[in-house]
Amino acid sequence: MIYWDHNSTTPCAPEVVEAMQPFWNVDFGNPSSGHQMGQRAAAAIRTAREQVAGLANALPAEMVFTSGATESNNLLFLGVMLSPRTERNRIVVSAIEHKSVLEPVRLLEQHGFELVKLPVNNDGVTDLEYARNLIDKTTLLVSVQAANNELGTLQPVVELAEIAHEHGAYFHTDAAQALGKVLFDVQQINCDFASFSAHKMYGPKGIGALYIRGGVRRWPWAHPFQGGGQESGLRPGTSNVPAIVGFGKACELCGDNLEEKGQHLNLLADQFIDMLSKRFSRAVVLNRQRNSLPGTLSILFEGIPSDLLLARCKSINLSKGSACNGVMEASHVVKTIVDDANRQEYVVRISFGKNSGNEGFEQFFEILNTLYQEL
Repeated sequence: MIYWDHNSTTPCAPEVVEAMQPFWNVDFGNPSSGHQMGQRAAAAIRTAREQVAGLANALPAEMVFTSGATESNNLLFLGVMLSPRTERNRIVVSAIEHKSVLEPVRLLEQHGFELVKLPVNNDGVTDLEYARNLIDKTTLLVSVQAANNELGTLQPVVELAEIAHEHGAYFHTDAAQALGKVLFDVQQINCDFASFSAHKMYGPKGIGALYIRGGVRRWPWAHPFQGGGQESGLRPGTSNVPAIVGFGKACELCGDNLEEKGQHLNLLADQFIDMLSKRFSRAVVLNRQRNSLPGTLSILFEGIPSDLLLARCKSINLSKGSACNGVMEASHVVKTIVDDANRQEYVVRISFGKNSGNEGFEQFFEILNTLYQEL
């Protein structure tokens, strides 16, 4: 099987699986317990927190473990919704955010907040001029993803954070696709909050983190969850020790040779695009910016419905876009970038990983051309 869907999820690195193993049935103690086994588990969590924080250039106390970026995003917006209202009631997001941002902010809108969506250009880059006009003194929070999961677009988060702070607003970025793939530095960005997921970077599913500048003591809103003191009381519940340890190990591994890994993915994408231009000239690569998420391609195969293409690629795993969107119709990201509704159904996402090679290229283009001739 050829796997070209790494933006959806990645395989656990062997070193990650090995690091997790003892905490299933050997050092299985509850890290909140005072006995020796519990304290060994607590020590492992402290190490993992340091590893995750180190990759993002944060302090360990600034990382709150959650079940993933979706929960981190919801935790943030629910905290806003449950807090006393002020004169600041504007929430600003980009038009192509992940659904775990767009759906919670719609909930905020239903509860009286003003929701503003920043437009993007044809490559999916947020328009900074619109941002300067739409972010004002009534803005409470700006949330723009660091990297788009479907297009691979890297957003100008440094500039957006600066604009938000100029008006006294907080800045959050969903960095699930960025951490471990490109350099992501919370100090350089100067973000107040950031969300992460381990399974996008060769760690286990079901674990992630929310970065909070200054730690939980600086959390400005209500605590949506109650029932325990874990994660400084912001995210209570018995800690998922094996997954946390795996997340930490994944961060340690991803920090090694980050630039070299990105170059490999970009070279692979360039090879694919070169073959594409020669073998299927009717294709359109939606985001051609060089400064993009390495190894991510969103391609419109003119005249070929994506559902049909995916069905033919029985031994090649690729997708229409975000797994969270389902597969019934084009995603909101594609609809934003491609105006013609008929052409929206021709878009496929390919996302290579660190172990990917060019095997499968020839097979894919044979399938593509056979299918086009049939149609």
